[in-house]
Amino acid sequence: MSDFAGMEDLMQDFLLESTELLSDVDNKLCELEKRPNDKALLNDIFRGFHTIKGGAGFLNVSAMVTICHRTENLFDKLRNGELPLSSELMDVILDATGVVRDMFTTLSQGLVPATPDADLLAALDSALAGNIVPKAAAAAPAPVVAPVAAAPVAAPVAPAAPAGNTPDWNALHAAVSSPAASAQPAAAAAPAPAPVVEAVVEVVAPVPAPVAAPVPAPVAKAPKPQQQQSMASAPQENTIRIDTQRLDQVLNLSGEIGLTKNRLTTLRTEILQGNMETHTLRSLDEAISQLDLLVSDLQNAVMKTRMQPIGRLFQKYPRLARDLARQLGKEVELVITGEETELDKTMIEDLNDPLVHLVRNAVDHGVESSEERISAGKKPQSLVQLSAEQVGDHIVIEIADDGKGMNPESLRRKAIEKGLIDAETANGLDEKQCLQLIFLPGFSTKDQISNVSGRGVGMDVVRTNIQKLNGRIDINSIQGEGTKISISLPLTLAILPVLVVRACNQPFAVPLAMVREIIPIDVSAIQEVSGRPTIVVRDEILPLKTLSGLLNWEPTQKPQFGVLMQSAERSFILAVDSFVGRDDVVIKPLQNIRPKGVAGATLSGDGSVVLVLDMEDLLSGQADAVSGGAMMLRNADNYSY
Repeated sequence: MSDFAGMEDLMQDFLLESTELLSDVDNKLCELEKRPNDKALLNDIFRGFHTIKGGAGFLNVSAMVTICHRTENLFDKLRNGELPLSSELMDVILDATGVVRDMFTTLSQGLVPATPDADLLAALDSALAGNIVPKAAAAAPAPVVAPVAAAPVAAPVAPAAPAGNTPDWNALHAAVSSPAASAQPAAAAAPAPAPVVEAVVEVVAPVPAPVAAPVPAPVAKAPKPQQQQSMASAPQENTIRIDTQRLDQVLNLSGEIGLTKNRLTTLRTEILQGNMETHTLRSLDEAISQLDLLVSDLQNAVMKTRMQPIGRLFQKYPRLARDLARQLGKEVELVITGEETELDKTMIEDLNDPLVHLVRNAVDHGVESSEERISAGKKPQSLVQLSAEQVGDHIVIEIADDGKGMNPESLRRKAIEKGLIDAETANGLDEKQCLQLIFLPGFSTKDQISNVSGRGVGMDVVRTNIQKLNGRIDINSIQGEGTKISISLPLTLAILPVLVVRACNQPFAVPLAMVREIIPIDVSAIQEVSGRPTIVVRDEILPLKTLSGLLNWEPTQKPQFGVLMQSAERSFILAVDSFVGRDDVVIKPLQNIRPKGVAGATLSGDGSVVLVLDMEDLLSGQADAVSGGAMMLRNADNYSY
């Protein structure tokens, strides 16, 4: 039973509001360190922290009140000019806000946090007395004890379809047609974000006036070591703030659809009674066209209710960059732009880990120390820029630094040294491809492993997570000037623009974001390079892969067309039998089966099942298997070109 039984709603309200307040406080503290004389900024920090303390007091979380009160006293002395702001004092303050954030995690699990560590309280008291001990010389405060997490129950894993077998189309159709198979609401590509109005509605209710003080709950017990990992992150939020203007739009469209439905009902009755006059049929056509437009508008409006400003994610990173720079002894300024850019809420949550890796990587690997920068003729303080903007139906996020850049030759040598690629393959890479080597699993330029980097997992995780979001990641670097990493993401995962093709008499959908162009396949244009078929397109040699070969299916005819596909890592031509056309589809998961290379499925207008291909998954480990399909392209016994 929860230690806050009967107060779950109040606790959720408090945690939702206070978590955002604390992130805002952390960001403003980082700004205050740059502008220590900004009284307005300090007053904002004081008010935010005072609000957190008040909520903790109402819920009788005494441990949080204790640390908030001491920290608030520090802010008050800073406001009154009784204490000078220094980096050492800021370290103490940020340690305190970090402990408060840990307490939020404990509270989210229904338990009361432990009493703050005595060393941290002593550091706050010393700071209040004007005696600041440098962090390097003081013992680091122990983290707040978190509650014991329940052991996760392993979910049963669905058996994968064996390679080379044609899926059971009846089973697929049943799986896709099932109402339970819907993963996400239908939606269409969103237009530019609407202007935000001041009135905001939230799915949680406001905190009512207190009735009676709750009885203090027992302190959470210390966790076992193996449970630490599962407690590291708080449960994912299941609430969302929606602009009331957007809700009004949904309501209005629902009313319009209701009126159109009534009109269609009336026309249906007339037709069933035998009224087949031209006027009646024309009215029916107009009503159906009106309904089509209204449903499209409603899909757009519903999708926009899921859109959230990416600034809610970006606000975590100034504190991250500041703490890491202090740890590494570097001077780094993180500049954020485009916070108002909107993205689907689920994608914002999944972007956190990749962006944390990239910001840390820019501070750790990208920028130099102040001494190195001065000797190179640069300013001692380095600049890291994090930006977001909407470009068409995609969001582009960029992380750029003005550091030393990357040397393609050094990356090539490092990859060979670590055994990630052989020398022959490495020598065939151009500079752009050498930069992509940093995304290989196990790649790292650090010889010594630290608690910051060196294990060679960060950038591999970044690429994998971005690909799961149907996004692309690209990298550009100039030695001595810096590095820029660009991420391109769809506005939402609710819908996916696709190109529907046919192979072996079956329709398949490939992500339109990967399609560059469509070309006819001429057997005389196929050339063999290193034992594999290729086609030259505008002086670019591209490998040729048949879709039937990737699926390990026997072809029913010779492929007629090639789809020039491109991702950040590779470009190739996908040979297909024919085309159906472009479409925007809602992906549904396949129940109980997960064939390799299949992201999900959708239904076409005629009710047939269309598999949506995950090209990155389909291509992984398929380099040798594809050659079999390519051989059939050149075999006159199988095909007649």
